[in-house]
Amino acid sequence: MAWTLSAYNSAVSPTISSRARSLMLERKPIFPNVIELNLQAGHVIGCNVYLIYDADEWILIDVGYDESVEEIVELIRELDFPLSKCRTLIASHADVDHGQGLATARQMLKTTVSAHPRAAKLLAAGDKLRTFAEIDAQNIHLEMPPVEVENVIDEGSIIEVGSLKLEVWATPGHADSQLAFRLGDLLFSGDNIFRDGCVGAIDAHHGSDIAAFIRSLQRIRNSTAKWLLPSHGPIFRKDDAMIERTIERLRGYLHMADFGTCAADWPLMDQWEDEVAQGKMPD
Repeated sequence: MAWTLSAYNSAVSPTISSRARSLMLERKPIFPNVIELNLQAGHVIGCNVYLIYDADEWILIDVGYDESVEEIVELIRELDFPLSKCRTLIASHADVDHGQGLATARQMLKTTVSAHPRAAKLLAAGDKLRTFAEIDAQNIHLEMPPVEVENVIDEGSIIEVGSLKLEVWATPGHADSQLAFRLGDLLFSGDNIFRDGCVGAIDAHHGSDIAAFIRSLQRIRNSTAKWLLPSHGPIFRKDDAMIERTIERLRGYLHMADFGTCAADWPLMDQWEDEVAQGKMPD
């Protein structure tokens, strides 16, 4: 029997398709339309990387270090997401552990980058100091490849993925460019708060602001979100009592010398001034 090319293709295509599908990884969404790539991979790749999708369209919130990008892109390919359908790469803020790989990922995926205006400036400049890529006192010397940000996003912006709509929240405190993203009952909460009540590093050189941090945490506590999806560590149910304890701790930070110029004041110095004026000697 003589086979035409079209007949041959018709006969083998189902077999090839079936084989290709069998080689695809099973998707393990943590919530509908949301995959966290560390959990998907079964080992820690880096910071939490959230893939949000609807049909073929998808986005990533953060990509982590440059050395992880190839593994992330290959994992996405194995999950059968068309690489050409990545709508954008979102930087929750500009820190090196979140965005060092943006330039490589942008090039590999032929897509855009979205970030807060202040983060956009740091990312375009490849700023090492404000992104914690360069901490000379601790012998930390990392590259921070510059990357252009095509989409500037801020409070009230909406990011569309298929029929899904992510609402952008400005939540400064850890960094002045920190963003969070609301999707129904979910809040992708960045470095605002982690399951153990810790928060993102507070550092004057980084643009941290304790009073703003408290306001951001109050907003999260008062929200109707049920789940917090942080940038590091486990996803967890929103616990208002735990968040309130963290807020109270940060209120204390406002009056502690430990936090230098991030503190609002240092009451001991007022006491010292009074004691000097009174001529009070050590007890």
